[in-house]
Amino acid sequence: MCGRYVLEGPVGRLTEYFDARYTEDESAFANSYNIAPTRHVPVVRVNREGERVILNHVWGLVPHWAIDKTASAKLNNARGETVHEKPSFRTGFKKFRCLIPASGYYEWQTPPPGSKARKQPFYIHPDQAPYFAMAGLCDHWVDPGTGELLMSTAIITTSPCDALQPVHDRMPVMIPRTDWADWLNPKNQDVSALRNYIVSSSEVKFYPVGFQVSGVGKNRLDSGELIKPVADDV
Repeated sequence: MCGRYVLEGPVGRLTEYFDARYTEDESAFANSYNIAPTRHVPVVRVNREGERVILNHVWGLVPHWAIDKTASAKLNNARGETVHEKPSFRTGFKKFRCLIPASGYYEWQTPPPGSKARKQPFYIHPDQAPYFAMAGLCDHWVDPGTGELLMSTAIITTSPCDALQPVHDRMPVMIPRTDWADWLNPKNQDVSALRNYIVSSSEVKFYPVGFQVSGVGKNRLDSGELIKPVADDV
């Protein structure tokens, strides 16, 4: 968790909700219902001028000390319990935090032991707001051969809220609006205080989606059909 998520626009709704300037080419933005690791994704950060901006990062962290960028596919999530300790994540957690906007995300419920049933996919989305503000961390890697700068990100996860426990044993950390400024502030490097944000959120709703349209493990599938609810899909 979290291995696939959804982001719907338009760009104006993103910028208004997060009170941030969109720095990318708006014409390139498109709704996506199957965002996978190694994709470029919008993240909310505070730039050097202190301005809150939305810019693209690769989903899957490449630490600044990495030899190459192959780590990206594996480091898409960071466990909240150890994020401040792990060499791949601790610098980003202390200095380069972000918010990762999401309209929702997918999770798969494992069937009971001995069952021959397939894992049931669920779509999990905000209870009231248009977006989750998933807690993220970033890093910057420079290709030693070409000098190319790669900005990347990872989603911080934690144990689930009570409602989601039957579905999966992890969920993204969601940062409440009242804490956005402190979370994004690059001068806030008090690791002990930052760890207080690593909690589960109960502001979620979820429902099962159909097997026939939930092949979100296949990157070529990207349609609003993926998030249509089903009452009983067996």
